[in-house]
Amino acid sequence: MSAPAPQPPALPVTFRPTRTRAVLLISAAAMFVAMTVMSLLLETLSGGERGSFILMAALFAGVLVLLSRPKVVADDTGVTVVNLTARRRLAWAEILRVNLRPGDPWVFLDLSDGTSLPALGIQPGIGKARAIRDAKALRALAESHGTGADSPGTASDNG
Repeated sequence: MSAPAPQPPALPVTFRPTRTRAVLLISAAAMFVAMTVMSLLLETLSGGERGSFILMAALFAGVLVLLSRPKVVADDTGVTVVNLTARRRLAWAEILRVNLRPGDPWVFLDLSDGTSLPALGIQPGIGKARAIRDAKALRALAESHGTGADSPGTASDNG
């Protein structure tokens, strides 16, 4: 006997790895402050060296902020996938399948054009149980709003 299909969440809904994002943003702030303070306290540094220390701190913090960017936003008309540097808008009919298999680093969306799009906004890294719930919710939304079909082995429980 299989479990009943989950009810899709109310729209609009945003999926994002909140724990991972919190760790990245806190680390970015702490690292920026530590490097800036260190550059100001080292008396042997010239003004240019201090400036380059602070510039490097800003660069490293910027990379961590960029890594915290991924999310998946679902609304009535489709899904917006925001990855590290790219944003892609998909109509519901374009999403055929939502996959999160054991060992996958994030959700993959199988698309009607024959390609697969990684959706980094749902990743089991720190919050595996939440990622599984989010993948199931996105799969239920894709099935109720688009042409998605639930095939064996897709959008698995990842464990």
